[in-house]
Amino acid sequence: MLGLLLEAARTDGQQAVSEQGRLQLRGGARDGVRHLLLTVGGELIGYAQLEDTDPVEAPAAELVVRPGHRGHGHGRALGTALLHESGRRLRAWAHGGHSAARHLAQVLGLTLFRELRQMRRPLADLELPEPVLPQGVRVRAFVPGQDDAAWLAVNAEAFAHHPEQGSLTQRDLDDRKAEPWFDPAGFFLAERVSADGGAELVGFHWTKVHAAERLGEVYVLGVRPGAQGGGLGKALTAIGLRHLAAAGLPTAMLYVDADNKAAVSVYERLGFTTHETDLMYRTES
Repeated sequence: MLGLLLEAARTDGQQAVSEQGRLQLRGGARDGVRHLLLTVGGELIGYAQLEDTDPVEAPAAELVVRPGHRGHGHGRALGTALLHESGRRLRAWAHGGHSAARHLAQVLGLTLFRELRQMRRPLADLELPEPVLPQGVRVRAFVPGQDDAAWLAVNAEAFAHHPEQGSLTQRDLDDRKAEPWFDPAGFFLAERVSADGGAELVGFHWTKVHAAERLGEVYVLGVRPGAQGGGLGKALTAIGLRHLAAAGLPTAMLYVDADNKAAVSVYERLGFTTHETDLMYRTES
């Protein structure tokens, strides 16, 4: 299946299945995650993943058809199977928002409801002012094993409105720490230091390097709700971007929901522009 995803990515110029989906494919059985295979004459033609772990939202799906076998109804067959498996309560990603995916969504009776932008900016001319941290806050690198629980707690608070990110577990974190790209030196933690020397985690900026593409990513940036509004997010953004620029990477990227107007505006002021858009469709019921 990973070979199918790689072949499709080479043809399409992007992954049809998200990082989380690929980790769930490689990492063994998981509760709430199902894998659907489409074969023709013993050859694997298509793959779909259905994740039903959100207690409120409909199950989420991603699917891909092998290049060279597209245009023969295989995508529709996978989509129909996903509708059946989900009880006709389905959300489906179309990474890149290609016309074929939009047509398939229409055929399946799905409607657009979410737009996720990938934004990019060059780092070669990066000119950001010296980051100014709120009083009593310091920044250090993540220490694997030592900081896991505290980070998971703050991540859950910062992304309580965003189940895909906020629901990450220790297993999800361990999966990412085992990836070749993981580098704790680019995982910045912001701590508020108390008078007695104690420290409380209040924010973080986890950067990621896509070595093959020579691309740096604002992977996850979060601030604990009680620590928002003091400029910590802006300072953490600058710290991460400076780190990526110092690594000699020519370009930085990030993902942001198009309806998060405030965040989009902040990133545009930092020089980011929309590179491509992922679309999510869902059933009406």
